[in-house]
Order: sequence, then C-alpha cells, then structure tokens
Amino acid sequence: MFERLFKLREHNTSVRTEIVAGITTFLTMSYIIIVNPNILTTAGMDHDAVFVATCLAAFVGTLVMAFVANWPIGMAPGMGLNAFFTYNIVIGANFTWEQALGAVFISGLLFIILTVSGIRSWIVQGIPISLRSAIVAGIGLFLGFIALSSAKIVVESPATLVTLGDVKSPEAMFAILGFLIIVMLETLRVRGAILLGILAVTVLSIFTGHTAAPESIVSLPPSLAPTFLKLDIAGALHYGLAYIILALILVEIFDATGTLLGVAKRANLIEEGKPNRLNRALFADSTAIMAGSLLGTSSTTAYAESVAGAQAGGRTGLTALTIAILFLLALFFAPIAKIVPAYATAPALVFVACLMLREVGEINWEDVTESVPAALTVVSIPLTYSIATGLAFGFISYAIIKLVTGRWRDLHPATVIVAALFITKFAFD
Repeated sequence: MFERLFKLREHNTSVRTEIVAGITTFLTMSYIIIVNPNILTTAGMDHDAVFVATCLAAFVGTLVMAFVANWPIGMAPGMGLNAFFTYNIVIGANFTWEQALGAVFISGLLFIILTVSGIRSWIVQGIPISLRSAIVAGIGLFLGFIALSSAKIVVESPATLVTLGDVKSPEAMFAILGFLIIVMLETLRVRGAILLGILAVTVLSIFTGHTAAPESIVSLPPSLAPTFLKLDIAGALHYGLAYIILALILVEIFDATGTLLGVAKRANLIEEGKPNRLNRALFADSTAIMAGSLLGTSSTTAYAESVAGAQAGGRTGLTALTIAILFLLALFFAPIAKIVPAYATAPALVFVACLMLREVGEINWEDVTESVPAALTVVSIPLTYSIATGLAFGFISYAIIKLVTGRWRDLHPATVIVAALFITKFAFD
C-alpha cells in the first residue's frame, strides 16, 4: 500500500526511514502546539480551542501535503503569521479575531487563485531577494521583541519608550534559562531542542511553585466549538483589512514558497530538467490556509524544520503522513499545553528570531539601492509594531530609490504594483 501511494522504491527510501524522518520533523516543529495558543489567546481567543485548531490544522495541512504532493514536508500555523494575526490585525488595527480569521480565509482563497494561475510564481520571481530576506529578518526581530516583552526582560518606559526590566524576576530568569537550554541542545544536535527547552522551564516552574501542576497528562481533546467556523468573512471585507490582506498574502507567499523550495532542494525533490511536484506542493499549502481559518487558527504554512526530516532520509509523503498522525495524537496532551507559562515559550520565540535573522546575510549591502530599502524594512517592522507597515516602507522606498537613481530597469512589475497598492493605502487612509 505504501509503495503504491508514495512510490518508495522510486525515491530510494523505505517505510522505516520515512517514519523515522517523520518523527524527527515532528519533534523539531511540535513546539507550535504550545506556542501558537499562547500567542492567539492574546487576541482574545479560547486557549483550548486554539490548541485543538492548531493540531487539526497541522494534521489536515500535512495530510494534504502527503497525498497531493507526496513531499516530506510538515505544515502548521506559522510563526510570524500568528504574530501578524494577533499584534497587527487584532491588537494593532482593532479588528475582532473573527474578522481576522475571515481575512486569513480570504487570503487563502486568493492564494489558491494566485497559485493555480501562475501569478504566485511571477510575484516570487519579481520581488528582489534583498526585500524578501529583509521581510524574514524583520519578522524575526518582531518575534524577539514580543518574546522579550512577555518575559518582562523588556518593559515599557515613559522616558525611553522601552527599557530593561528586572532580570532578577522569576519570569526573566526562567526565560533566560530556557533560552540557554535550547541553544545548548541545538548545539548538541538534540532533536526537539525547542520543545524540550519549553518543557524544561515549565517543569522547573511547577517544582518552584510558580506554575500549577496539571491535573493529568493525558485527556480527551477539548472542544473546538469556541473557534470552529467563527470566521467573519463579511467583516473581513472592510476597507482597512484589504491592506492587511495584501500584507498577509505577501508574507504567506515568501514564507511558504521559500520553505518549500529550500526543503525540496535539500531532499533532491527538484532535479534540473525533470518533472517535479512543486505546483502540487504550492496548492497543498494554499488549501491548508483556508482549512486553518475554518478551524480557528492563523495562517498555516510549510515548516523549515522539515529539513530535519529530509536530512534523516525523508523523501516522500509517508514522512508527511507520519507527521500528520503525530499532530493528531498530540490532541490528547492538552493538559500539558494549557499550563505552559508565557515565559516558557518566550525562549522559543527568541531562538526562532535568531534563526530568522540569518537572512540579513542574503542582503546585498554593497548596493545602496538594495540595502537601504532592506534596512528600512528590517528596522520598521519591530519599531512600528507592524509587519504590514514594514512591508509598505520597504516596497515603497525600493521603488522610489530605484526610480530616482535611474535604476528603473531593475524594477519588476510585481514590485511596482505592490508599492503602488501600499502608496494608495497611505494616501486614502
């Protein structure tokens, strides 16, 4: 059955190798089932329902990847995209989380249209590498700032806006310890380093009396009712959300496409001159976004942690099927996810932020017309507390600088169109 479904011999792999690869990837990305509910509850959503939605969205998305694309890639609500959902759409723009879910659904629908029509590939090819890298790095800084704030390491200051908090407070000390544990485990190449770091801080917090112990380790999954089909599509058609949906689509495009290509190349799934399943994989991650919004979570995307499974030998959808089943089993561990404090997930966010900041190395710092818009994007995302605003500053400045310096031939129509849309937003806001 597995041979017929996944063509194992054709990909020079085995059932055992694929299952081990799936377990490996799951361990490296399963921290999201703890982190995502903690972030989305800040938007006013029910923690238990978001936990279930996160597991089910990962299950559905990865299952589609397994059977439609036959690629060894895990899907789940994306880091950065959940921050955009909470801190930009709900808290920053004062929309309800129901309207935000509607925006995610619409972005997923548009995402499918862009993918099927080929416009998605056209956009990806047209956006300069410097801006793409700057967006990832800027979101990384944003996540890091959010994490340091939740751990009380960075606090509000009337004199300097922000300042150093009390690093001797329990929250700060637990967060610092958790970060060091994650870095140590990652250095030692321990699978699931981020998840183990979160759990280590949580256990220590329980033993020191700062967190209540769970009544049980395993239980029946909580109800999904508080978030299931609660999206407000009509409300998401509000003018202000049109600008946010544009930013959401751009982040989704760069996040998912870059990850899919990176993992596919690492697993030798894309060979020059040979047919591949990239279009099917792109379609799979597009449909996963819509599924996630219906269940009640932010945008689902392909996970870069899937590289770990590829390195372990994963080559087919059987790896993805294994990941999907493990996310489904994770539904029964809700009591653990519920008691994890914010300062235990903060180290995970900071570590992910550090990984995302590696993208600055892809920016062409020798060319001012490339580096200045990129730098503006990286800096403005955390300082304006808005991914959308950072994207706007980056695209607008890139187009204008290229024009005034006579480098207009460097401009791809996709970049010009996106810049014009952002200018229109600011002009009529």
